Amino acid sequence: TNGDKVSLLIAVTDDLTSKYQAGNMIKELAPLVGGRGGGKPQLAQAGGNSPDGLGALFEKCAEYVERA
Repeated sequence: TNGDKVSLLIAVTDDLTSKYQAGNMIKELAPLVGGRGGGKPQLAQAGGNSPDGLGALFEKCAEYVERA
């Protein structure tokens, strides 16, 4: 975070893109911090303006890991 700005970056190694795709993940996570973004299966980025959504974002990230 930087003030009221949030920057997100997701990187996924090639061997895990069958389970996790960074672009799909960022599209689902970015709205939680009032943003949007995109990218490729290996690398994606987003920005938002609602840092108070970070708690929900981290919970959602944990769900990704648990599903695997």
